[in-house]
Amino acid sequence: MFKLRDITKKYKDKTALRGVSLDLAPGIYGLLGPNGAGKSTLMNIITGNIPADNGCVYWEGTEIEKLGKAFRSQIGYAPQQQGLYDSFTGRRFLSYMAALKGIPGKEQKQELRRVLSYVNMEEAADRAIGTYSGGMKQRILIAQAILGSPRLIVLDEPTAGLDPKERVRVREQIKALSGDRIILVSTHVVSDIAPIADRILLIGDGAVIDQGPVEELCEKYDSENLEQVYLHIFGEEERHDPADTL
Repeated sequence: MFKLRDITKKYKDKTALRGVSLDLAPGIYGLLGPNGAGKSTLMNIITGNIPADNGCVYWEGTEIEKLGKAFRSQIGYAPQQQGLYDSFTGRRFLSYMAALKGIPGKEQKQELRRVLSYVNMEEAADRAIGTYSGGMKQRILIAQAILGSPRLIVLDEPTAGLDPKERVRVREQIKALSGDRIILVSTHVVSDIAPIADRILLIGDGAVIDQGPVEELCEKYDSENLEQVYLHIFGEEERHDPADTL
């Protein structure tokens, strides 16, 4: 179980998070909210990239600061196509990330083969990342996130900028990752997370406004779908990418 208790974070005059508390068991969670809602700050605190000003984050009952490397070894994080080296091949990039994660060299070959197969990138593994499409780059990022079989996976806008075919492919790969893992997906593309999320977390102005399964939220807000729930809570002005109807 992964728990956040009363997490607060400020940047100078702006409060990014206001007493956020969450209990995350294995499953897929969709983190939804407008720009500036606090999603990125929350993900950075969850992954240990930045500290909270107040509150605690617990992994299996222990504060993550006390766990150190033991906690970081349980995390896989895929940012928005950042940190990629265009001159690297996909395989070299994954090997580099595997070394950073402490995966022994003698195990890397088999582990790279496993994650490349999972994202269907075996044939492109020895091409330069600079030649990849947006969807291929996103799949390589997912591949590095699952190196070492982490139990907590955080994905930041995994379908942003992808064409419909690639979005469906990435969405299905995320769905297949579930089971005994906690998967947190931050996205603006409501229609991509709705079919696969076990629970939706709606965040605005630094606080969790509401949460629950898609069906329960739709019933609560008398809405036909999750996009209508989103618009009901955040308003028409926050609607993102209205052409997305998958």
